[in-house]
Amino acid sequence: MKTYLIGYDLRRPGQDYSSLFEAIKSYPSWYHMIDSTWLIGTDRSAAEIRDHLLQHIDHNDALFVGRLSGEAAWYGLAVDGTNWLKGQLAA
Repeated sequence: MKTYLIGYDLRRPGQDYSSLFEAIKSYPSWYHMIDSTWLIGTDRSAAEIRDHLLQHIDHNDALFVGRLSGEAAWYGLAVDGTNWLKGQLAA
């Protein structure tokens, strides 16, 4: 399973983005890392993930999907996040 970073800028205050969050959580493995950044584990491509999530944001929002290479460094994440990252990046 590949690991992807999803980042977004939801530029319309007051909008209900719960469908975006549910769409992200629909992937086999996910972790809400910080604010507007999630990590997911899936066999899909970055373009497939992007196209899936585009249905859940407004036309003026921004979205980034990038595959992680296996090397990462972090600070200040909760223990569950650290464990999730170590498990995903070791795969």
